[in-house]
Amino acid sequence: MRERVKEILEENFPDIDFESSDELVDDGIIDSLSIVGMISALSDEFDVSLPYEEIVPENFNSLDSIAELIEKYM
Repeated sequence: MRERVKEILEENFPDIDFESSDELVDDGIIDSLSIVGMISALSDEFDVSLPYEEIVPENFNSLDSIAELIEKYM
């Protein structure tokens, strides 16, 4: 799961190194528009719908947290 999430994110956001940061939001590497794009790409690929209350910075701070979030709603 993690590797497929990484592939999708890298396809859509090639300028971001998802492996090297565990503070993507906190360090300003991604912003709210990036998060919306990630949600869109991942929702399409995995056919998931994320509840509004899960769309918080800590769920998008690292590749691992993003993969865990998607897996939770599959």
